[in-house]
Amino acid sequence: MRSSGRTAERRRSPPHPRVARDAAGKDDLARRLNRVEGQVRGIAKMLDDDRYCVDILTQVAAVQSALDALARKLLEHHLHGCVKQAISSGDGDAAIAEALEVVRKFGR
Repeated sequence: MRSSGRTAERRRSPPHPRVARDAAGKDDLARRLNRVEGQVRGIAKMLDDDRYCVDILTQVAAVQSALDALARKLLEHHLHGCVKQAISSGDGDAAIAEALEVVRKFGR
């Protein structure tokens, strides 16, 4: 785990409500995450088997792409659910600021 110099406490979320994902949405995210997990195990096996570096790098790129797709799905849920509800309840500024902070992390 990477240390950011902050305390080990969890960062407090803004005072906007969380919106539960529906069962189909949770299942989709779980399938995506399981696929990524399998890909990572496959990369580990490729390393153990001394496979060609370019083949391994291709799989690393596939994992990165799959994680990006997972993140986009989660962000979509957050914007359409949590942020939308926070705006409706008058807490939109904090929710929008938090969403922008997350988007910036993916722009690096």
